[in-house]
Amino acid sequence: MNSFWSLVAATLVKDIRLEWRSKDALNSMLFFSLLVVVIFSFSFDPLAEESRHIAGGLIWVAFLFASVVALNQTWARELRNQVLDAYRVSPAPANALFLAKALGNFLFVSVLEALMTPLFVIFYNLRVLGPAWQLIPIAVLGTWALVVNGTFFAAMSLRTRSREIMLPLLLFPISIPAVLGMVAGTTSILTGEESAHFWIVLLLTYDVVFTTACLALFGMILHAE
Repeated sequence: MNSFWSLVAATLVKDIRLEWRSKDALNSMLFFSLLVVVIFSFSFDPLAEESRHIAGGLIWVAFLFASVVALNQTWARELRNQVLDAYRVSPAPANALFLAKALGNFLFVSVLEALMTPLFVIFYNLRVLGPAWQLIPIAVLGTWALVVNGTFFAAMSLRTRSREIMLPLLLFPISIPAVLGMVAGTTSILTGEESAHFWIVLLLTYDVVFTTACLALFGMILHAE
């Protein structure tokens, strides 16, 4: 067990260092999200009440599309110098590699959300009418739902001819329940019309099911030709 977590930590630290040096994923995600914020703000000028009803959808759709940029680069780095082939022949558990990649993506997307959320608040003049603390579990669970499936499907589509297109085609349909929970939960908190407990439980259940499935199946994906 100690070796498992040591491998997770080592891989995670390596990915963070590579991203810190290049900043490819973060810069791409920030640029894309900023474009979404600016374009939507110029496209319409909703009233405060209307903003609370549509902001949840705008925020999470922007994060979903922006996260695909980072997810597409998750395994592309490992193809260089046959690093992924080295993982295949090593005795290290495949689950450790997958978990480290998913945690790295979770960290990168969380940084994006932390930087972009204040801009959404400013551009759309948002004010929370419900319990604001519930936004934290929705953000954490929703982000993990996106990155755990995204990391898995990015590995599945890695050797396909058009992996940039295949990833969203695989990820978006299976993420619909999670996106529904994130958008509805965020909207209910912003408007204060209903409790978000149901959506939090939905996201938690979704995360448990798909995290378990991805961990169980990733070894087969890693060693597939």
